Amino acid sequence: MSQKSEQSIARTARAPSKNAIKTEARARLLALRAALCSDAATNAALDSQLVTLLEHCAPQCIGFYWPLRGEFDARAHIARWLAQDAARRAALPVIRARHAPLEFRRWTPETAMREGQHQIPEPAHGERLTPDLLLIPCVGFDAHGYRLGYGGGYYDRTLAAWPGKTPPVTIGIAWEACRIDALPHEAHDRAMDGVVTEAGWSLR
Repeated sequence: MSQKSEQSIARTARAPSKNAIKTEARARLLALRAALCSDAATNAALDSQLVTLLEHCAPQCIGFYWPLRGEFDARAHIARWLAQDAARRAALPVIRARHAPLEFRRWTPETAMREGQHQIPEPAHGERLTPDLLLIPCVGFDAHGYRLGYGGGYYDRTLAAWPGKTPPVTIGIAWEACRIDALPHEAHDRAMDGVVTEAGWSLR
């Protein structure tokens, strides 16, 4: 074997896989998020940025998420947004089965909830909706709009099988400290249309 071939094999052996890079970043950023989400000023700043973003996008139906540890809690914000216009709708995801696309059901502050897959609360019943904008929680994100999530692939599968005629505007919601220079991604990964943090928002 030539020296050049041996060097190439050695480099390949040392190079971490995409999954290993994501796993390391996920562990580091989850710990960081847990500290950031408890800061009142940071939460208020993100809430303010979300106001201006939604004014710019002017959606009629927002799909969002039930907050897990470290995620921005958008429920009060969405409740205020709904109260401003009776025609507006909001929806939370329902996991019908593992590895299946998400289904979105109508949510209001009065909606009865039940424990769903992964012990995440979801609407117990209600109208199925097709949002025109999705707020997607991020563990991390990069400048190209790629998102680091929990590794389940639910949003990629959901968008690939989207029931509407046009796909929704996808907005990642995250803390600025969770920005990464570049995330490894696969062919099935879908870049988001924009990101909002406490520092500002951007659309591609």
